[in-house]
Amino acid sequence: MSSTPKHSVSVAGIVVDDEDRVLVIRRQDTGDWQAPGGVLELEESFEDGVRREVAEETGVAVDVERLTGVYKNLSRGIVALVFRCKALSGSVSSTDEASEIRWMTRDEVRELMSPAFAVRVLDAFEDVTQVRAHDGVNLASA
Repeated sequence: MSSTPKHSVSVAGIVVDDEDRVLVIRRQDTGDWQAPGGVLELEESFEDGVRREVAEETGVAVDVERLTGVYKNLSRGIVALVFRCKALSGSVSSTDEASEIRWMTRDEVRELMSPAFAVRVLDAFEDVTQVRAHDGVNLASA
């Protein structure tokens, strides 16, 4: 009997403000800039997972608006569902998971994030849901 490879499912929230800036965190463990997100818990809906992760990592409560992309990290077997969100309440506050939290423009996202994570943010400004694969840093060829 062969063992079937397992995947982990994560969710992330692209929180966009009225100036089209996005809320991002600098991860405590890697120092990388990313949208807030993490592993979906077994009992959670996708939207509940996004709300929980964004609140845990930024202190901001959000309304989950729509799915903007599905991304697979080919090297780690992680499937990420990314949703565009709007901030409802709360103020940005430091957390155990983020060494820094800030609002970034799309140009700053392109400059400061790895391509695999910048594309998640940029896709949230498109009208169609994207499906992409990457190696953890760079997008995989189609």
